[in-house]
This record gives sequence, C-alpha cells and structure tokens, in this order.
Amino acid sequence: MRLAPLPSVPLTRLLAAAVALTVALSLLAGCGYGKNRPVAAGAAGAPARGPKLSVDTVRVGYLPNLTHATALVGLERGFFARELKGTAVAPRTFNAGPAVIEALNAGSVDIAWIGPSPAINGYLRSGGNALRIVAGSASGGVRFVVNPDRIRSLNEVKGKRIATPQLGNTQDVAFLHWAASRGWKIDPVTGRGDVSLVRADNRVTVDAFRSGSLDGAWVPEPTASILAAEGARVLLDEADLWPGRRFVTTNVVVSPSFLAKHPDVVDAVVRASVAANTWIAAHPGEARTAAGAHLKRLTGKALPAAVLGAAWQGITFTNDPLAPTLRTQARHAARLRLLESSDLTGIYDLGPLTRALRSAGLPPVTEDAP
Repeated sequence: MRLAPLPSVPLTRLLAAAVALTVALSLLAGCGYGKNRPVAAGAAGAPARGPKLSVDTVRVGYLPNLTHATALVGLERGFFARELKGTAVAPRTFNAGPAVIEALNAGSVDIAWIGPSPAINGYLRSGGNALRIVAGSASGGVRFVVNPDRIRSLNEVKGKRIATPQLGNTQDVAFLHWAASRGWKIDPVTGRGDVSLVRADNRVTVDAFRSGSLDGAWVPEPTASILAAEGARVLLDEADLWPGRRFVTTNVVVSPSFLAKHPDVVDAVVRASVAANTWIAAHPGEARTAAGAHLKRLTGKALPAAVLGAAWQGITFTNDPLAPTLRTQARHAARLRLLESSDLTGIYDLGPLTRALRSAGLPPVTEDAP
C-alpha cells in the first residue's frame, strides 16, 4: 500500500524534541528501571576468573524489555562474566533506545542493546561516527494492544489515544509508518493528527491504560502482555507486517572508538551474546525464568507467570542482525520524512560476530544485500 505523505519535519526539530522528552522521562522514571551501578563480572552468576582484558570495566546499556533478553539472561546466568574474565561489567538500563544513543554519544555507555530506529538515527545523525552494529539479538515481540470496548477493528484506531515508548524509538516509527499506510496524518513531533500519539515510559503507559487515559499502545514485551492482563486485546502483532514474520527488534551496537581501542572486550561481549542466545534456544523454560528474575531485580516486582509466558512466545532470539529489515525500517523513516537519508553503508562491523560464531562452531552470518 502506498504511504500517504506527512508534513515535512526538519530533522533538527525532531532531535530537539527527542532530547527534551528524554530529559523529561529521565526525571519521571529515572531513565528506565533499575540501578545504574557497576558490578563485578562475577556478581552476575559466575565467578570472575583470569586476567582483566584491556579495560577495568565495560559499560553495557540495555532496556528492561524481554526483547532484550539476550542481555537479561547473559547477565543473570553469568555469560558475560565468564567471557570478560577479570573485567567488570557496569550495566545501565534505559526506557527506550534514543536515550541509549545519547549515552553512547556522551561516552557513558560502551556497548548496548537497542532497537533499529535509534541505531539508524544515531548512525545517520553522526555521519556514521556514533556506532557500529556488531551482532543481532532479537526478532519480533512487538504488539499493538487496545481497549476492546473502544477499539474493535483497525479502522477504529483513528481518533483514539495511542501510546508508544518514546519519540523516535522503534515502536514509535513503526506505528507512524503503519498509520501513514492507512492514509492517516500525524505530526511526527507533536503526535497530533488523525491519531493522538502519546510518548510515555512503559510503566506510565500501564498506569494510564488502567485509568482509562489511553485507548491502546504499540509496545514491546513484556509491556504488551502486561496490558493484555489488564484487559487489553491484541489488535495486531507487528510480525504479521513482515515477510516470514522476521524483523529486527534488537541489535548489539558499540561505540566505534571503543571498538578500535578495545576489540578484545567487544569480542568477549559478542561471544557472551552468542552463548546466551544458544543457551536460550536450548533451555527456553529456564531462560524465560532467568529473564523474569533479572526483570524482577531491575523493577522490584515479578511478572506473573502467565504474563511472562505469553510475552516470551512472540520473540525469537537470533545472532543474525537481519540487515535487510533494518534497511527497510530506515526507508520507512525516510518516507515519513523523519530522516533526510536512508543510506546505512558502513553501519555494520560483523567481524566480532564472525569470530564468535566460528569459535562456537556455528555457521557465519553475512550482511545481506537490501
């Protein structure tokens, strides 16, 4: 379906709004769940052994979402600890990807798990200097859930109040693209138009839905399943919009300067990521429990078993960065006039992944042509 054009939005205006919203959310919710504190490598499930690598501490960013379960499980079960040996890992959590990019640019995070839209924006805004994608992590795990008393069909979304996690984040762009494909017009910055788009911390979204202030939300897991437990209905699974139901939800990115200075550390983190994904595939029940335990550690509250199980079912964990789908998402954003270009040449450096897969005896992954 041909996309209806939206009003042209200067990139600087979008970025300024994104920064302002990031600051506001950080004041509201501490920039995500959990505590941003260094922990010894051995404190995350396995004793630190061997000499330190080329840094004392590696700072790792991720979101408290099940779509980031590679990081959740990797920390909880000690995969990072084993590969990093005597180097400590300092985990830091965020509400959404744009805040991770700000931290990466500021030098307060070295390696991170983020969604495609923040990776694309960060790369293009910096002229290719902000980050490199070094591995895949997850596909799927994003759903559009609604109040069934107010929205009974896709057509009834028009005129309603819908939440996404943050201005410019992956789900925000996905919703804007989907709405535009239906011919609806929404200002990408203000969120006003044929649908009222509300950008909010996922925890705030749950409370707002419960109070009746929202009609629906396009959100990652486990937020979608939490809302379903509150009475929401899944109106659309984003996987249904993609060929083969595969699309990149989470990638592993690294600061290029950190990659150049500390390739041993990046290799160790990517090996741990591959090991975590392998273990998740072999032990899905234990992996789900480990991810839930880590989320409880971050949020102070356990997910009900039914919510955790429902959320887990829609996610596929993969080392493949699914490069063609990233390029498609970049074209979506450019068509929405959120980007001036969709040229992602040079965004990937799959050397660490190639070495990790070879070490694990797994087949290589290539950056496929668009």
